[in-house]
Amino acid sequence: MPPTTRPVVTADDRRAALRRMRLLALSLLLGAAVVFVLTLEQDGWLGFLNAGAEAAMVGAVADWFAVTALFRHPLGLPIPHTALVPRRKDELGRGLEDFVGENFLAEDVVRERLHGVAPAARVGEWLADDAHVRWLTDEGAVLASAALRRVRDDHVEALVTEALLPRLREEAVAPLLGGLLEEVLRDDTHRGLVDLALAELHEWLLANPAIVYDVLEERAPSWAPAALNRAVTTRAHRELVRWVSDIRFDPEHRARAAMDDLLARLAHDLLTDPATQERTERLKERVLEHPAVVATAVSVWEALRRALTSSLADDDGAVQRRVHDELGRLGARLRDDAELRERIDRVVADAVVFVVDRYGRELTAVISQTIARWDGQEAAERIELHVGRDLQFIRINGTVVGFLVGVLIHTLVVVLH
Repeated sequence: MPPTTRPVVTADDRRAALRRMRLLALSLLLGAAVVFVLTLEQDGWLGFLNAGAEAAMVGAVADWFAVTALFRHPLGLPIPHTALVPRRKDELGRGLEDFVGENFLAEDVVRERLHGVAPAARVGEWLADDAHVRWLTDEGAVLASAALRRVRDDHVEALVTEALLPRLREEAVAPLLGGLLEEVLRDDTHRGLVDLALAELHEWLLANPAIVYDVLEERAPSWAPAALNRAVTTRAHRELVRWVSDIRFDPEHRARAAMDDLLARLAHDLLTDPATQERTERLKERVLEHPAVVATAVSVWEALRRALTSSLADDDGAVQRRVHDELGRLGARLRDDAELRERIDRVVADAVVFVVDRYGRELTAVISQTIARWDGQEAAERIELHVGRDLQFIRINGTVVGFLVGVLIHTLVVVLH
């Protein structure tokens, strides 16, 4: 279920509404003129009507002049202080820019507005409805699928060859690898990977003795008896399994310590030894120049894209299910966890204030820059199109108020005489 949106008002809609209001204001003026002519030099209640009609015409014409003078010269006459918008559009743009910056993008205004909006609570309330979560998941899947389809293999190849590989060639990889390896050793992060590798090697040796026998027997002396070779390879396999098992289950094994020392020396050499750094850079160059690098990158991307596209197309696929569940949990947390809502609101407010402080001037400058690009007539037409309909109420009110004032003045004249 998509969120509700305001109906779109087009320029043609505004133009038609402006024409209707102008016609209404003009009709009132003409009506007052007709009444004035018909009741001219009449007494009694017609005199009141005549006085009201006369004042209504004065008010209507005066307000027509005031409204028209904003956008053009009335009747095409170059009367001073008319056509204000075409003549002073640049000052108007700068004034509007300052007004928006001071009254809408000030930090206290932004924070107050966001506090009133309570974005986290609104998001949580919206996500609490499973129909909204389903719609958001479906729309996200459609957009993600469309984006994935638009990325072709030649795009990935160009990214790798024109951006990634040149960047990797420019950067010295040895110090980076050395620093990373030092951090890994300092945090013992490598121990989990070593344990995994030893476990897999141990299981493989136990499950594939025949392969080990074949490899060892290929290197056995041809003159040795087959039975002796078999006995030696069997013993070698047994000892290899025992040795790997000892390393696997003994965290303090000497082989582990030796490997840690080796990795520590390698990290130190990568950081300080020019010869090691040079060999590392040469290896990097050979790897980057191999054509399989680009082909592998494209193949990996193509496989990832196929897997993601297939899963996104399935409403019950793993990706859509996971996204749906995570969005639902997020909505529930935002709805029930006031502390989380407060933290998110603070983060959103800080982010918006940062953007406003850093880019607010550029944002408001769009107003003055856009108006400056318009010529005077275009500026007047655009602005009138948006506010002209409401300005016609000035003419209508002037006609009505003028009529009432005319009647009141005529009443005072009659009473005083």
